[in-house]
Amino acid sequence: MNQSNGAVLSSSLRKVYFLTQILDSKVWIKDRKIGRLADVVIVDSGKLAEVTHIVVARPFGYPPLVVPIEKVTEMDGRHIVIEIEGAEQYEGAPKPEAVLLKDHILDKKVLDVEDREVEVVYDVKMTLINNHLYVTDVDLSKYGLFRRMGLKFMADLIYRPKEHPNQEIIPWTYIQPLPSDISSFKGEVKLNILKERLHDIDPVDLADILEELDPAQRVAVFGELNTAHASDTLEEIDPSVQRQLVSQLRKERVAQLINEMTPAQAADVLSVLPGNEADDILALLDGKYLKKIKTILEQQEAKIMDFSTLDFLKFGPETTAVQAEEGYPKASHGKDMASYIYVTEADDKLLGVIDLKDLLLADDNVLLKDIMVDTVVSLNPGSTLKEANHLFKRYGFGALPIVDDQDRIIGVVPYRDVMDLKHKFL
Repeated sequence: MNQSNGAVLSSSLRKVYFLTQILDSKVWIKDRKIGRLADVVIVDSGKLAEVTHIVVARPFGYPPLVVPIEKVTEMDGRHIVIEIEGAEQYEGAPKPEAVLLKDHILDKKVLDVEDREVEVVYDVKMTLINNHLYVTDVDLSKYGLFRRMGLKFMADLIYRPKEHPNQEIIPWTYIQPLPSDISSFKGEVKLNILKERLHDIDPVDLADILEELDPAQRVAVFGELNTAHASDTLEEIDPSVQRQLVSQLRKERVAQLINEMTPAQAADVLSVLPGNEADDILALLDGKYLKKIKTILEQQEAKIMDFSTLDFLKFGPETTAVQAEEGYPKASHGKDMASYIYVTEADDKLLGVIDLKDLLLADDNVLLKDIMVDTVVSLNPGSTLKEANHLFKRYGFGALPIVDDQDRIIGVVPYRDVMDLKHKFL
């Protein structure tokens, strides 16, 4: 896993590692082998645990190394490369309070909240997400055991990984926090929930959990919820995950869930689906709210220019911060949108944007072109209300500019004028 700047965590790509497939890997400093991977140190934060260090066992009586994960530049198959100046500063055993995946998790019994034995941890799954390496799941499946033994081909023949129900992958979210005094750990991993108690989880928290699962796990957990709880949870899930989850459910089930929602909530869910899927589900809904839902959906296709304002602030790129501050009271008078300053050329070509608070913190003589954000998230005249809604939810800005195909700013849409609209439609 080669990275341009020398850090394994510099990649934004998702990559999966199984603990048993990297344990005992040869560890190198450049072209010199120094030892083998003995264990992985984590910090348990509840929903996920993050990898912080690797433990390297060395031959000939040399003390082990405990190396920060950011020093790892390559980790593929049976080959790990670290980039350190000298080994001496990393010598020593892990701290007594360190949580070790091999020593404390692997091959331990798993008990549910009533201390009933569930299975044994055969493997641990780690995933590289947004430049951090997390422990996301523990593998209790016989498939995981076969994979660990180097018999994955046999497991594929026996189990068919995507279909066999006995492949139990437990999200780290369901693992009880390990004791702070890890030396007192008795070697039994406990779950913090039973399947029959899933309905006790708050919909917001359950949505967070579902978003972290892979699609098959997500459907399995979601399928255990009663209709009211499933409906409330579906509302809280991120739109991109909503779309994926809904596509895996029977349309009759989706219609049942949507009938539990308000028209505005129902429209929000349906708006993330392809048009043909939304139409199929609409045809199954009760007539009570159908007209209101359709009204909201139609409004979401309205062009954003109908909701824009021309009353916004703009200054030239050579304007100094103090000049903009002194001119602000007069320039902002009567403006609908005064919390952003748009930096434009004479022909209104948009160069960048400045948040008012950043302007106030800037040195007096700095030019606006030197403090503006020049990568601007914007809409175009053909954008819809639905598209604006998506960008507001994604970025949280107080306003979005509308630019034409010549990059000229032709309007601004305030957050409140889009995000509060769905309530007015009713």
